[in-house]
Order: sequence, then C-alpha cells, then structure tokens
Amino acid sequence: MNDQEDVIALLVRQHGEIRALFDEVETAHGDKRKDAFRRLVRLLAVHETAEEEIVHPAARRGEGGDAVVDARVAEERRAKELLTTLDEIGPDAEGFDTLLAQLRDDVLAHANHEEQEEFPRLRAEYDGDRLRALAKAVRAAEKIAPTRPHPGIESPAANMLLGPPVALMDRARDLIRAALGRS
Repeated sequence: MNDQEDVIALLVRQHGEIRALFDEVETAHGDKRKDAFRRLVRLLAVHETAEEEIVHPAARRGEGGDAVVDARVAEERRAKELLTTLDEIGPDAEGFDTLLAQLRDDVLAHANHEEQEEFPRLRAEYDGDRLRALAKAVRAAEKIAPTRPHPGIESPAANMLLGPPVALMDRARDLIRAALGRS
C-alpha cells in the first residue's frame, strides 16, 4: 500500500488478494481453513462496503453510469447473501464447498465486470489526483467498515447510517470470538 496508488490499482490488487484467499480456503484444512475463510469474509465485507460508499457513487458520473453501477450493486447483494449463508454454516458444514465454489464464481465475475466496465469509467472521468484521493477514501472507509456481510446495506446512505453501528458490533464479535479461540 502506498499513497501514490490510485483507487483502480488498489481495488485490482485487492481482487488479487481475494482470488488468493479463495485458493487458500479451497486447499486448507481444519483451523487453517477456518482462519483463511474468516480472512476472506472480512476482506470481502470491507472491500464491498468501501466500493459501495466511495467507488460506485464516483462511477455513476457520466452517461450510462447508473446502469453499470446498479448491475454491480445487484451482484454484490447476491454475493453478500451467499457469503452470509457460508458464514453461518461454517467451513466444516456439508455443502460448504459447493456454495463456496458458487461464491467464488460470482465474486470473480463481479470483479471482472468492475475491471472491464466500472474502472474504465473512473479512469475516463477523473484525473490521477482524484483517483489517488479516492484510494485514500477507500482505505479510510475500510478501516471503519463492517467485517461481515450485511445484505440489504448496499447504498452509500445505508452504509453511512447503518455501517458504523454494524461495524462496531462486528468488530466486538470478532474480538470476543478471538478471545474464546473461535474463528
């Protein structure tokens, strides 16, 4: 991470981290798998929240922006619903691998759509200084974002209103689970 990284480079890098975490969850076993899955849930939750608060509103600018962003938000909601189910059943549950494969397909298709449709819009609409400022805003949003998926909270307004209390509850839950030795 560096201050000269623009928002597109930041998000593409995170997409790579998400791909690597999917690989890790798919190949790990026992506690290592649970830990990798917990890290995946957290990264997906904070990543999507920051996109919803910062990136999507910026990408709405210009003709056709609303349609592009609305499609990404719909994809995010479906992924959050599936991730919530996976989080509730846990990596040891029967059927987890099938649902994880579906989530991986959905998330990677979503990332590809962003990289092919949304990010070029940002590059065309904003200069380098603004893209670097958006990266800083994304990093700030991620620091206070919920650490678990919350389907139904996809709009910037909902994230701003509900995000902080939900994030506080998620982070408290994370601390308690860690203290109890649970992932």
